[in-house]
Amino acid sequence: MPLIGAHVDQDDPLAHARARDAEVAQFFLGDPQGWKGPVIGDRTREIRDSGVDVYIHAPYVINVATANNRIRIPSRKLLSSHLSAAAELGARGLIVHGGHVGAGDDPQLGFDNWRKVFERLEEHEVPVLIENTAGGGNAMARRLESIARLWDALDGFDVGFCLDTCHAHAAGEELADVVERVRAITGRIDLVHCNDSRDAAGSGADRHANLGAGRIDTELILAVCRSANAPIVVETPSGGQAEDIALLRKSL
Repeated sequence: MPLIGAHVDQDDPLAHARARDAEVAQFFLGDPQGWKGPVIGDRTREIRDSGVDVYIHAPYVINVATANNRIRIPSRKLLSSHLSAAAELGARGLIVHGGHVGAGDDPQLGFDNWRKVFERLEEHEVPVLIENTAGGGNAMARRLESIARLWDALDGFDVGFCLDTCHAHAAGEELADVVERVRAITGRIDLVHCNDSRDAAGSGADRHANLGAGRIDTELILAVCRSANAPIVVETPSGGQAEDIALLRKSL
């Protein structure tokens, strides 16, 4: 049985994890839409010795792929500072979105910029887990063919992968065999974001729903979780997270 948990508020992640009977807690270390560096509060520190596994989600604003220096350079700095903070908390991974390039840019520029990140990163003990994304025509990690190009660019570096079921569905990827196809590219799946979707397949919409309350067949989601054999985090609406975790424990 994989460890199962939830994305929780950062004000008191341990209390929120216990309220959901979660073995895993994922949370932000600041404003997910802001550029300020990570903040580790007193209650956040408690989680290191709690027996709850920790994953940190990097801010959404990070886009290391872009050609825009005013975004790319601060993104690299913010990613690095979050890696240091995640290590201080004993985190199992730092999840970051793949980012995108501009409409008129060659996508290869984005893949090359990702490689430069790892070439310049100082040694870090917490793995970077790149997450597949739901939408964007110029995204680095929306479709599997783009993820394959990204992994080619990152050849030789120890890079992890986070598979989000809602994002894969929204990107138009078939969930029935997505685990096998991802592993054929990355060689690994380090974490599953187990989310139903409020929108139709291929919509490009990143709107999560509780399990059974969205547009994805729950059995397909469960099959992904079984096949991935990795820790699971539900990023579903908070009011139903305890029930989502209970369903996963009963069904896996």
